Amino acid sequence: MDSLFNRRTIRKYQQREVAPDLLNKLFEAAFRASTCGNMQTYSVIVTRSAEGKERLSPAHFHQPMVTEAPLVLTFCIDLRRFSTWCKLRKADPGYDNLEWFVTGAVDTLLAAQTFCVAAEEQGLGICYLGTTTYNPEQIIEALRLPELVFPLTTITVGWPDEAPEQTDRLPVEGIVHDEYYRDYTPADIDRLYAYKEGLAENRKFVADNGKETLAQVFTDIRYTREAAEAMSEKLWQAMKQQGF
Repeated sequence: MDSLFNRRTIRKYQQREVAPDLLNKLFEAAFRASTCGNMQTYSVIVTRSAEGKERLSPAHFHQPMVTEAPLVLTFCIDLRRFSTWCKLRKADPGYDNLEWFVTGAVDTLLAAQTFCVAAEEQGLGICYLGTTTYNPEQIIEALRLPELVFPLTTITVGWPDEAPEQTDRLPVEGIVHDEYYRDYTPADIDRLYAYKEGLAENRKFVADNGKETLAQVFTDIRYTREAAEAMSEKLWQAMKQQGF
C-alpha cells in the first residue's frame, strides 16, 4: 500500500522499451479486475509505432507524452465481442444501449486502473489522458474501431524520466460520508479547500489568469460550460455512430 501513497503522474519517459513479456503480464493482472457478469466488456489498443502515435496525437491536443511515451494504451468499451459471441451461439444480444454503455465504462475503467496499479508496482510511470472523450470520433477513425466499440480512456506508459512533486488531494473527511450523504456547508467548503487554495502555485495560477478565485480558473478557463456542452454533443454523436 505504501507505493500508492507515493504515486504521481509521469509525463516524461526514458526512451527505453517496455518488454513485451512484462506488458503481457501487466495485462493478465489487469484483466483479473472485477467485471459485470464476468463479461469483460472492454478491449485495449496498444500503440507502439511512431506513425500510430502521430495519428492519435491531434485527438489529444498534441500533448508531448503521446508521441514520446514508449506505449500509448487506449482502453475501449467493447460490447462487440460479447455480442458477436451471442449471435454465433443463437442468442439475441441487447447490449447496444445506455445501460450497457455505462456498464462497459465501469468494466473498462476497473481494468485500466488495475493495469496502472500493477504497472507502477513494477516501476513504470503512467499518465491518464482526459482528452479521450473530448475527440472520440478522431480516435475511432485512427484506431478503426467498429460498432459497439468506444474509446473511454488513454494511458501513456513508460519508464519515468522525471520525479515530479505530488499534487494535492482533498482530505479523507471531505470525500467519505458515514451512513448517508451529509451536504457541505460553506464552512465545510472553506475548510476542505483551504489547503488547495493556499498553495503558492495555485495563487499564482489565479493571478496569472486575472481571476478572483481558483474556482473561477476552473469554470471560466479550464473547463467552461460552453466547451463541456459542445463536447457532450460530440460525445453523444460518436456514441450513436458506434451503434449505442
